Amino acid sequence: MIRIDCAFDSGNIKVERIVGPHEIVLSILKDAHSDFYQWFHFRLSGGRGQRCIIRIIDLNGSAYPGGWPGYRACMSDDRQRWRRAETSFDPKSAGGTLTIEVTPQVDQLWFAYFAPYSMERHHDLIARMAILPGCQADVLGHSLDGRPIDRLVLGTGPKTVWLYARQHPGESMAEWWMEGALERLTDPHDPVARSLRAQATFHIVPNMNPDGSIRGHLRCNAAGVNLNREWAAPSAEKSPEVLCVRNAMDKTGCDLAMDVHGDEAIPQVFIAGFEGIPSITNKQLALLADYKARLARISPDFQTAKGYPIARPGTANLAMSTNQLAERFGCVAMTLEMPFKDNDDLPCADFGWSPERSKLLGRDCLAAILEIMPDL
Repeated sequence: MIRIDCAFDSGNIKVERIVGPHEIVLSILKDAHSDFYQWFHFRLSGGRGQRCIIRIIDLNGSAYPGGWPGYRACMSDDRQRWRRAETSFDPKSAGGTLTIEVTPQVDQLWFAYFAPYSMERHHDLIARMAILPGCQADVLGHSLDGRPIDRLVLGTGPKTVWLYARQHPGESMAEWWMEGALERLTDPHDPVARSLRAQATFHIVPNMNPDGSIRGHLRCNAAGVNLNREWAAPSAEKSPEVLCVRNAMDKTGCDLAMDVHGDEAIPQVFIAGFEGIPSITNKQLALLADYKARLARISPDFQTAKGYPIARPGTANLAMSTNQLAERFGCVAMTLEMPFKDNDDLPCADFGWSPERSKLLGRDCLAAILEIMPDL
């Protein structure tokens, strides 16, 4: 018998009807107290040897309907290796329908918008890093549901670097990036890591939105709040996750900040800056341009031709972290975006953009930070 389940960490799907393997109709639940929806994560059971046609409907009303054309769903039979499934999108069918077609060779298959990064893996990552020499772990505060906002501190240098991810919990590639960056930064044999630790102190928050992560949200915390619109005036009532991180930043200062994200629609890796802040300086702009040029040289997955429109002078939204931090500290701050789709500049038919590529990009971003470190 065909069954669909999602009652697990980051699960999200609603069964509309199951007539048989050729008619499995699903929809995505909204983030709590919000109209955002796009993230899905579910398990298909009972389809071994049968051609299964899974339709996820009502997607024209999702957070980013432009993210569905050209998108292919992530699929795994062991929850370790995620491949891309045969997927198509029809905006004219049932309010926008994503169709996944697969013939399982096993009893259970897992599907997700992107390869999930579970809270258990998060706790394992924190524990694995915290026991390493020179790494400190603490809790900056707690989420609305009482989950810890974990920070790792590495390095002894005078410059201060903040790396933080998963303000938007459905952007799970951001924590895969964190895993890759942390594995490099803690490697005692890596000369890039050793140089970085000598020149800077790194403050790293791998998951800023644990409630949304475990609830299967795309964009919001337990209160339905988009954390990346809370940085001008975070509150204990709505956004304690941002409040505790920003308070910690005020204590340490900041020379460089990187906010790690995923973009639903743009099939490239790119960086968004802070060009519209009121007090922008030529030094900030030069450092941002220099960093992007160096990362493009280091990583074939990164490019500078495509991305978000650049804000006009004085029009930056200071409720967004990159703008707030660049304005608040006079630092270079940036938002790194990775695709949910493939990277069209360097496509991979089997895996698309993947956890593995996210981790490698994390390593390369550190190498580019090292190159601009003397100018921070």
